[in-house]
Amino acid sequence: MALENDERQAFLAEPHIAGLSIEAGPDRAPLAVPMWYQYTPGGDIWFLTGTESRKMRLLRQAGRATILVERLTPTIRYVSVSGPVSRTVEGTKADIEELAARYLPPEQVGPYVEFATGDHGAQTKVFLTPKQWVASDLGSL
Repeated sequence: MALENDERQAFLAEPHIAGLSIEAGPDRAPLAVPMWYQYTPGGDIWFLTGTESRKMRLLRQAGRATILVERLTPTIRYVSVSGPVSRTVEGTKADIEELAARYLPPEQVGPYVEFATGDHGAQTKVFLTPKQWVASDLGSL
């Protein structure tokens, strides 16, 4: 069953791990990687990636991407969203903290942020504007 606009936006706003897919060139399959993201219904999706990473290079070249989120219980449901990269800004420690708090238990946020700020290098905050949606709830198959 197709999801209504408010249902798909509410589902995307939940803290799922997303699969990010970016065109990788004419002779290559798309790059597909898991990632943490943030989304508020009606707004842009944002995520962090290494400023010098392959993901960031491909995002600059393609200018667009797709994310896919899914769950298996209580019903099989997914949302796939594609759209242009609308802007990029320098990622901050506060951005890392926000994502970590979305996905980790409170006691793990501080240690993760300390690790990430020391290990991951410069980060870019990427904003993706949802343009194309594919969403469904397949029920409990």
